[in-house]
Amino acid sequence: MWELRLVNIFDFPPIILLTIGGNMKRKIKKEVKIKLKEKEEKHLNQFIKKGTAKAREMTRARVLLLSEAGKSPSLISEILGSTKKTIQNIKERYLEGGIQRALYDAPRPGQPPQFSGKVRAKITALACSNAPKGYAKWSLQLLADKAIELGIVDVISHTHVGRILKKTKQSFT
Repeated sequence: MWELRLVNIFDFPPIILLTIGGNMKRKIKKEVKIKLKEKEEKHLNQFIKKGTAKAREMTRARVLLLSEAGKSPSLISEILGSTKKTIQNIKERYLEGGIQRALYDAPRPGQPPQFSGKVRAKITALACSNAPKGYAKWSLQLLADKAIELGIVDVISHTHVGRILKKTKQSFT
């Protein structure tokens, strides 16, 4: 009792559902075929020839070129040591957004900096100034207290001041 149905509601690419014996269903993804433009193929060949990109990006370029050459996902995965799912994803990304989308990762959100560049510059300038009377040099706690006192920031810890100054690659304390 086998039943094959082509399903393409909101799925890309279309999925073939194979029903075996009633309740068991298995998803079989249809192979995605790509056709590179001549300019894109030339760009990918130069990209690989340079060899200065990240290994991940080079592998993605090779996947696109091998796919263009008509190689099967099984053969590509064997040649490059990638999974068939990875190869499928690279091809789909190419179809969605072209070469740039296929080769490079989208920017990741991450947490925005807690303090702006101006605030960090003011704290660095404060560390460069003369230490208060009674002190030979600035401590991180003194800098944090002075930054709050001067209204540069509302709240800052001495450890955060240390991280700001560490990025300047100079020792102020």
